[in-house]
Amino acid sequence: MIVVDTTVWIDFFRGADTLQTALLRTLLGRGLILVGDIVLLEILQGVRGEGEAARVERALRSHRIDPMLSPETAPRVAANYRFLRSLGVTVRKTIDLIIGTHCIDGAHVLLHADRDFDPMERHLGLRVLR
Repeated sequence: MIVVDTTVWIDFFRGADTLQTALLRTLLGRGLILVGDIVLLEILQGVRGEGEAARVERALRSHRIDPMLSPETAPRVAANYRFLRSLGVTVRKTIDLIIGTHCIDGAHVLLHADRDFDPMERHLGLRVLR
């Protein structure tokens, strides 16, 4: 499965033409996209009105939705954070570590436009769609 990060969905819903949104368009309707509950939350927080929120939520729910953090996952997220810190790398957002760890643990590929995932790719084995 391919997890699409919030950064790509936001660009997609805004109509931005980026490499990542082009890749996303090729994936739509093929049953390959996984939407994390945290990604769903982040996207819905950013929409302006209830009508738009309902439209965006319907679109996202047409894909598989998975929880991304659990009592079992939380220690692995923290361990990944500590490991990256030991290398001198600070990931700015805990949510990105949760998403990255979910992808690593589930052997999912991530489609993103966020530099916080680069060290996870380099040092933790996160697979990224390019």
